[in-house]
Amino acid sequence: MPSAYSHLEHHPVGCFFLFLSFVDYLDAIAAVIEQQQEPVILVGHSSAGFLLQAVAPRVGKKIAHLVFHNAFILPDGASQLDMLLPEFAPILIDAAIASPDKSIPVLEDLIRNALMKDDSTEVQNALLSHLVPQPFVLFNTKVNTNDFLPLNIFQTVLFCKDDRSLPAGTYIEMAHSLSTYEVIECPGGHETLFINPKIIADTLTKIVTSSTFHAIAS
Repeated sequence: MPSAYSHLEHHPVGCFFLFLSFVDYLDAIAAVIEQQQEPVILVGHSSAGFLLQAVAPRVGKKIAHLVFHNAFILPDGASQLDMLLPEFAPILIDAAIASPDKSIPVLEDLIRNALMKDDSTEVQNALLSHLVPQPFVLFNTKVNTNDFLPLNIFQTVLFCKDDRSLPAGTYIEMAHSLSTYEVIECPGGHETLFINPKIIADTLTKIVTSSTFHAIAS
């Protein structure tokens, strides 16, 4: 039976989202990890936090370290929509309903006033030029995270402490559902990974060269 991907050439690009499932995300990540020669350090930013939770049970032996960078970390059976501020969830739902391919378009006001409220218009414009719509399944899928909890994988929360996209303390509170982890802070907001990647790269280097990491990895 041909997969949904084989029909992509017959439809506008956006219609591809109609065929994309949450499992497709996990399959794509797992496939890359399985190809690696050595266990990997897997970093998940924002929505990718719960993708780490969902994919790690499938490829746990190939993961040396998980880093949750200002990430959504979900309790079992929750979706990202469940963790958003009450005023944001209806905006995303209405946008998906209005979209012919059930995707979330790039919501400029949300990006400028929630994710990047402290950044200049020039920097905001630069990020917006790279963004594309996202399938709604990334936001409304209820994620099984129970299988993640027993995994013996060292976990770090990399937190940019100037992030104001959620109420103060929310990202750290979500991390409390992890079994064992350390918190490493650095300056910057939610989109520091794009705005100042050197800060993130330097902090990741600090994480993976720390004595704590080597003690766990060995």
